[in-house]
Amino acid sequence: MNARSDIKEIKNAIRAVGLRATPARVATLRLLRQATSPMTHGEVAAELDENGVDKATAFRNLNDMADAGLLRRAELGDHLYRFEELRDGEGEHDLHPHFLCVDCGSVTCLEEVKLTVGSRKASEQVGEVSEILLRGRCNNCQ
Repeated sequence: MNARSDIKEIKNAIRAVGLRATPARVATLRLLRQATSPMTHGEVAAELDENGVDKATAFRNLNDMADAGLLRRAELGDHLYRFEELRDGEGEHDLHPHFLCVDCGSVTCLEEVKLTVGSRKASEQVGEVSEILLRGRCNNCQ
């Protein structure tokens, strides 16, 4: 997909959830689509600063797009919200597991990790699993 059609598709996705496709929102969604893991507000703001997007606008746009169902907002126990785009066919509660490094704070998506049938049955006895979070030391911090 070329850059022009990519931007057009991003604008359409933003409009489809009832938001205006402002340059800041387009830049935000484009950045999150290119990201390999969820990003904090600070990381997004730092990346978009060169495009003239201030921190308050970045925060407002992230939350607006999360509230509209375009992004997932997750707090992984370290008091930082992280944002990632909801993929096709995913709902806000169709979460995939994440690995959080307790030393450097990096977050990695573990899309291939799934609950076993037995684990799912056992968890359903106490409630609905909404998130799986693994904590440890990443390969760079070991």
